[in-house]
Order: sequence, then structure tokens, then C-alpha cells
Amino acid sequence: MADTDIVLSCKNVWKVFGDRPDQLGPRLTPQTTVDDLRATGHIAAVRDVTLDIHKGEMLVVMGLSGSGKSTLVRCLARLLDVTAGIVSVEGRDIGRLSDAELIELRRSKMGMVFQSFGLLPHRTALENVAFPLEMRGQDRASRIARASEMLALVGLKGREGYFPRELSGGQQQRVGIARSLAVEPDIWFLDEPFSALDPLIRREMQDEFLRLKAMVAKTIVFITHDFDEALRLADRIAIMKDGAVEQVDTPERIVLSPATPYVAKFTAAVDRTRVVRAGALAKAVNGTPVDGTALPAAQTLHMLGRQIVEDTRAQIPLCDDQGRITGILDRKAAVDLLLGPAP
Repeated sequence: MADTDIVLSCKNVWKVFGDRPDQLGPRLTPQTTVDDLRATGHIAAVRDVTLDIHKGEMLVVMGLSGSGKSTLVRCLARLLDVTAGIVSVEGRDIGRLSDAELIELRRSKMGMVFQSFGLLPHRTALENVAFPLEMRGQDRASRIARASEMLALVGLKGREGYFPRELSGGQQQRVGIARSLAVEPDIWFLDEPFSALDPLIRREMQDEFLRLKAMVAKTIVFITHDFDEALRLADRIAIMKDGAVEQVDTPERIVLSPATPYVAKFTAAVDRTRVVRAGALAKAVNGTPVDGTALPAAQTLHMLGRQIVEDTRAQIPLCDDQGRITGILDRKAAVDLLLGPAP
């Protein structure tokens, strides 16, 4: 992607807690360690993070508890001021914005959903969704119309008059998502929004979220500690440990080419065949004869397993959704991933 597509960026960002951490700023370098800071009575929740998030991309930030992922998203939204480094939105350094400019940026560009639903108990679902539009000064008729539209989008048509106590946990979460979407954000921050839900509702909400993602073009930062959830949702995944980003890459490259021993350990139990799409193993055609039926490059090896195993061709053509040949799959490499290398 081109640099012009970058919506959200952070460069060498640190967030340090302790006694007067602001005085540490000039002394924080990539070589500064956790032990260095601990010796001065400080804790680094975010350590020298640099990454770019592109328009329309969904970046999932994940790690274990205490890895710094929630602190990072709060720095990206400037709910916390960074100790060092720069966070920019569409090229603007948000650390330099006045309070009024920051409020306007959040109202016009950002939507946020956090672990706690944060619904107003004395307001109906419709009134909760319309609330940020009311704060923006929008007239009643237009904000009610917009809130109704958003509730229908998340599958809650007919429950507009319900109070939060009358809704299930999953339904309350949908109200929270609808409320954040009501302001039509360009950038959407979601900090473990499904963590409080039971597994069945969580899966249902993931499905709902994928449906919404396909319908509304947003740049999304999604925080989770659940690797399966990250694999289902992400365009790219950033894995954090002790405040630092260990690797940022596509789900396929994360599992096929872990950059550090920690990432390798993190992904060791993943069924790669359910993550890796045939296209990730594709080689350029480069004059290779293309014979017979092509397999869809966008499907995972797990989905194509029987066809790959039963195919007799050493090189299997792959195609896109329009049936155009996009590359060649080495059958042996695919079978080795499916069944393990031959003894």
C-alpha cells in the first residue's frame, strides 16, 4: 500500500508510568530495556512501537494480559498522552492538538468500543445509540433516524425501546457497536469488545462483526488476547510482549514465518491449514503450462484439502474470484502442510 493510504501511524512511541516519566523522554531509545526503566522506578507499558495502519485495514493487536495492547490503543486515540514518540492521524500529530481540536477529531473521525458496554441504564437502546449525536448537537429527527438505522444494521430492529437491563449481554454489546458506528467514524477502536461474552455469543458477534466489516469501510484497530479471534478477523496482526511489538504481519505469515521465538511459541498450537490460504503458497506462473481445473486461491488449505490430496498434478493452478489464473500451487508443499512431511 502507498504512504498516502496511511490513516493512523505511530513512530517510536513509548508510554512509561512512574515518577515524572516525562523527564525520561530524551533518554528513551530502542536500546532502553525493561530492567533499565525498572531500576529508575518506572514501568514501560508501551516500548518503542512503530507501525502504520492503512485505510480500510483491520489491524488486530494481541498479546497476553499485561503485554501493553490496551495501553497502545489508548495512546492511538490519545486517551493517554505518550511519553515519547509521535502518534499521527492522517498526517496530523495528535499530541500537538488542543483540547478543542482533539474533541472535534474524536467526534468526527473516531469510534470506540471497550470491554465494558458503558450503556446508560435509564435510556433505551435507541436513545443510547443516539446519545453521541445528541452531544454533537444534531437535531432529534435525524439522530433518531440514524440510531434506528444502526440498530437495524447490528440486528436489533424491533428492540429500539428496550432498556439495557432487558437485553442480553450480546445484545448490549451490539448496542455499543451501533452507538460507535452512529457517528460514522473513519477510525474504529475496539478493545476486547467480546471478552465478557460466553463462547456461543462471542462467535455470533464475530460473525456479525465480519458482516459489518464487509458493509462499512472502516480503518479498524481491534484488541484481543484470543489468537483464534485474531486469525478470523485480521488483515494484519501485531503481536505484543512486554510493551513491544514482536511482529506485524498477515495471519498467514505470522504462522508460517514467526519473526521471534516468542511469536513461534505463541503460534505453535495453531492449525496452519485453517489459516493459510492456497494463494499464500502460490508461485508465479512464469510460463508454466496451466492445465485442468484451477482451485480458488482465497480458500484455506483445510477447505481445499481433499481436492489437493486427490489431485495428481505436481503444479496446481490457482484462480481469483473471477476465474483468472493468479499463480501455481506446488502440490507437495501443500500436502506437507496438510499431512506433515513424508517420513
